Amino acid sequence: MDKVTKEANIKAAEYGLEVVEVRIKRTDLPPEIANSIFNRMRTERERIAMEYRSEGKEEATKIRAETDKEKTILVAEAYKQEQAIRGEGDGMATKIYADAFNKDPKFYSFMRSMEAYKKSLKTDTTLLMSEDSDFLGFLNKSK
Repeated sequence: MDKVTKEANIKAAEYGLEVVEVRIKRTDLPPEIANSIFNRMRTERERIAMEYRSEGKEEATKIRAETDKEKTILVAEAYKQEQAIRGEGDGMATKIYADAFNKDPKFYSFMRSMEAYKKSLKTDTTLLMSEDSDFLGFLNKSK
């Protein structure tokens, strides 16, 4: 632009004028070149966008894989804790049953029988028993 300003000052000096600055206000390209440039720009932007999408999908896949891994580990740890707690509870229950049995074996046997009958006898259940059945014997004694 400086070269254009100098050239313009040489010509303008003949008329007593001084050119201070030369600027380009607007440039227009021929339509076929403009279309070609815009198409190239569009293609480049689409390529960049596709690259970003691809990177995003790759990152999403990594995040999902890591999350699935963490989930699997957490579920396994929870299951391990559940089994430990269940084992502890079963051990305590066994100890309580053993203590009860040692205190009064007949009562313990009776209670276990009652629990078994309660589980097996539901609404509208018919039960056939022999005369020497423990349960029937208990019912006869209670009269």
